[in-house]
Amino acid sequence: MKYLDEYRDGGIAAKIVAEMRRIQTRPWVLMEVCGGQTHSIVKNGIDHLLPAGVELVHGPGCPVCVTPLEMIDKAHAIARSPGVIFCSFGDMLRVPGSDGDLFTIKSLGGDVRIVYSPLDCLKIARSNPGKQVVFFAIGFETTAPANAMLAWRAREERVDNLSLLVSHVLVPPALEAILDSPGNCVQGFLGPGHVCAVMGYSEYDPISARHRVPIVITGFEPLDILEGTLMTIRQLEEGRATVENQYSRILDRSGNQPAQQLIRKVFEVGDRKWRGIGSISMSGYHLRDEFSQHDAEKLFDVAEIATLEPDICISGEILRGIKKPHDCPAFGTLCTPQHPLGATMVSAEGACAAYYAYGRHLNPQGTDRLHHIEPATELTHAGN
Repeated sequence: MKYLDEYRDGGIAAKIVAEMRRIQTRPWVLMEVCGGQTHSIVKNGIDHLLPAGVELVHGPGCPVCVTPLEMIDKAHAIARSPGVIFCSFGDMLRVPGSDGDLFTIKSLGGDVRIVYSPLDCLKIARSNPGKQVVFFAIGFETTAPANAMLAWRAREERVDNLSLLVSHVLVPPALEAILDSPGNCVQGFLGPGHVCAVMGYSEYDPISARHRVPIVITGFEPLDILEGTLMTIRQLEEGRATVENQYSRILDRSGNQPAQQLIRKVFEVGDRKWRGIGSISMSGYHLRDEFSQHDAEKLFDVAEIATLEPDICISGEILRGIKKPHDCPAFGTLCTPQHPLGATMVSAEGACAAYYAYGRHLNPQGTDRLHHIEPATELTHAGN
């Protein structure tokens, strides 16, 4: 398929890996930030294809996974409330809270609905004037414009029975928190292509400069990730630390300006809690005061929520890149996609779900499609 097959070319992949082997002189630990990158890496066996000494660890880039348990429990409390229609994307319905999930609430009579766009909630609210319609607005900067548009239109069109439970988090503060954490071993990042398509990537320059770490924004196809890894290794070997854009066919430095303007009109930046990480200063979006009539946290009595994480679940350490799914004693046994203990096993972008989906609960070494490629002796530029 044009514009797809060329980013999955095994011959080019072998040449990129051969160039990594040629320039690498010491071990390096890199973190892919986005859950979409993680799934591509595991699905295609990219981590097994890399030269010995180059390790990819998985970052906190799964929006479902980092939604704090406290916010999940607030969502469940609202969804149980009489007269509420609770709307969410499908991947949130099976995320476990302290006591069950949204599917359980739905089975017990709660009006929980899957939507495919935030704006679907406008139609639901207009059709049910006697109900309070609540949308669970989660995610990184990628989903913020659509969620901001829902709040904007609800206010402008006076849809007074519609509110948002907002749990938006931002990538740059999370990278800072990882780099500042005791025992951090990450030496370079494969940055989030989807987030940067909205926000651009200039805000990563101060992080790279301050911590002396390369940040290479990549796409999600195998050759995107391999080339981004090569670009990161080359910077490390040369003693450089800058922000580079491997994903130039999609994004540029400035990002989507109209989307950013809408975000700024609706949201303001403040502190946010992250599941498995804790509170990070100025790391999330909150609705501005002028949208308070559409702020579910202010409309429902959910301020005091007690949370309880399963003791055996290590999803927090996985999100910080400290451990990998197969390090968890519950992985693939007590914790499966059918009976998840943590969000990283539920989400389509979760690291545990990726490892399980591609068989690494059966074979710790995993399986891949590129693993048997013989290294070539020269590099062909991959797709850009």
